[in-house]
Amino acid sequence: MIVAVYQGPAGTGDVLGELGTVAERAAAAGASLLVCPEMITTGYHIGARTAEVAEPADGPAARRIAGFAADAGVAIVYGYPERDGETVYNSAMLVDANGDRLANYRKTHLFGAIDKTAFSPGEEAVVRAEVDGVVVGVVICYDVEFPELVRAHALTGTELLVVPTALMRPYELVADALVPTRAYESQLFVAYANRCDIEGELDYCGRSSVVAPTGSVLAKAGDAPELVLATVDGAALRVSRAENTHLTDRRPELYHGAHQR
Repeated sequence: MIVAVYQGPAGTGDVLGELGTVAERAAAAGASLLVCPEMITTGYHIGARTAEVAEPADGPAARRIAGFAADAGVAIVYGYPERDGETVYNSAMLVDANGDRLANYRKTHLFGAIDKTAFSPGEEAVVRAEVDGVVVGVVICYDVEFPELVRAHALTGTELLVVPTALMRPYELVADALVPTRAYESQLFVAYANRCDIEGELDYCGRSSVVAPTGSVLAKAGDAPELVLATVDGAALRVSRAENTHLTDRRPELYHGAHQR
């Protein structure tokens, strides 16, 4: 499967319309899946406006993006603020190439005041679905900094972990070092989609990437709007897991109770 990672948004106008164009570009390049950044539908660092613009999982933005997916024939993962009654979540939706919903993940690890004043944490750790024969798991930004969560995906069958992100400077280390480490230590592919613009005092650092389970970076963006593509190969994953046996060499009987500390 070819996965496309969109580093954007590229403009300040109709961001959703721009996403439709990106979906067409990704499909034309042969991609089966397009991964977009955290909260791409509205912006991430928008303060009190978050509650105002939050929509249900089947709201207007969701219907529009589902249309883009169906028109282009490409599955899409995108971040958005989700309203469920009076509760607002930092969520990511996965729709298939027909525009049908496959999975909806709510960010479980909230980052600082930006997240904690605007969102409630999700309570379901492992959310995934199959796209073109590949098991795709979803986490959001800060979530990937918790090895336990990524490992839980690997142990339950995730092959490609997609990470809609809004990573700002000076935390480039996460994109450059931690993301490849997560792919290697948990033996899965990671597609990391960051922003590259400025919101208020936040300067998003770009550096979106696709990383193999060997830790090799298959594709990486710079600090400007870009669409990067790479191939996710199930056979390569099996070879890597046979050679790098972290998952089978674990001794969970020694870790009993560690999660309680």
